[in-house]
Amino acid sequence: MESKFFLNPSMFEEKEKLILDNGSMKAYAFVYSTGVLAIRVENEKGYFIILPYQGQQIWRAKFLGKSLAMKTMFTEPVPTRDFLESYGPFYMHCGVRAMGVCGPEDTHAPHGELPVAEYKNAWLLSGEDEKGAYIAVSGEYIGKKSFNYNYRFIPECRLYAGETVMHISVHLENLRTKPLTYMYLGHANFRPVDGSELCYSAKYDSDHIKVHKIIDPSTPKEIAEPLAKYMDELEKNPALHHKIGAPNQYYDPEICFTIYYEKDEEGMAHTMQRMPDGNAFYITHPVDALPIGIRWMAKTGDEDSLGMVLPATAEHLGYTHAKNNGQLKTLAPGAELNFTIKLGLLEAKEAENVAKKIEKIVK
Repeated sequence: MESKFFLNPSMFEEKEKLILDNGSMKAYAFVYSTGVLAIRVENEKGYFIILPYQGQQIWRAKFLGKSLAMKTMFTEPVPTRDFLESYGPFYMHCGVRAMGVCGPEDTHAPHGELPVAEYKNAWLLSGEDEKGAYIAVSGEYIGKKSFNYNYRFIPECRLYAGETVMHISVHLENLRTKPLTYMYLGHANFRPVDGSELCYSAKYDSDHIKVHKIIDPSTPKEIAEPLAKYMDELEKNPALHHKIGAPNQYYDPEICFTIYYEKDEEGMAHTMQRMPDGNAFYITHPVDALPIGIRWMAKTGDEDSLGMVLPATAEHLGYTHAKNNGQLKTLAPGAELNFTIKLGLLEAKEAENVAKKIEKIVK
């Protein structure tokens, strides 16, 4: 049985307030000093913090004492409709009408309307199923424009008792009588840990890993030259980036890859950052719904992020690039799309089991 508990901004105060108790699972409401409303959901092993009204961003996550989110200048989220003015969440939804970096012909916002979308309705879910007791945070965003589109987007972030992995579900529904063209990217920003190694269900060669050798023309020469040199090396040997913090790596301001994943018998791809202690940061995503994996790595001194896979419908280069390369998706009138991404932390034994699964997939 599942209970649904609608949120109201009046529930949020500066001091954390318990608003839902499901045994070992609890949810607290609070307000950041910036005025952004937040929910913290915890179990015995850790927690996640989500912004229910601002993009349903997962701002922070911490399990077994390990912080999962990237290093950023922003210690707190800022109320904004420009996500770069509050950049550094652990996970944000990107799309629906477009996503990615804008090309010369694009007019959409970077990564579309979803990252900092204003949600009018948000709620908590509490219950128990075959996996155990859980608490989830969800909400509804309606995107509509006369003579163009009308859709419902409902994300959900669920945490089970005793788990260190979150279940992020996406529901997209076309409410218009015409087909809906859509894009989606799940922007998961993990914290890189030096000495870790990437392990994932794709072949480690240039046919399956594409380096995007793109450098902004405004990048200073002293940064652009070593970046271009490292990109050339990666193009010849993509596996050079697998050891996190290895000598001569260079990610200032960023490097992006396109990765073509292999899937397991359930249609899922797997990606891990296996840390020196044996634990692993982990993400698994459905290949059929999200056929393109984008890897984003940045190390600027102020930002340090390992987007080890951003599961996506298209490459990250904007609407026009996706259209020209046959990467746009279409949802029929009244049709729905549903998928789930899982991400979080695996303890050493479970990480070893996933590593064996990955080896079996790609052999």
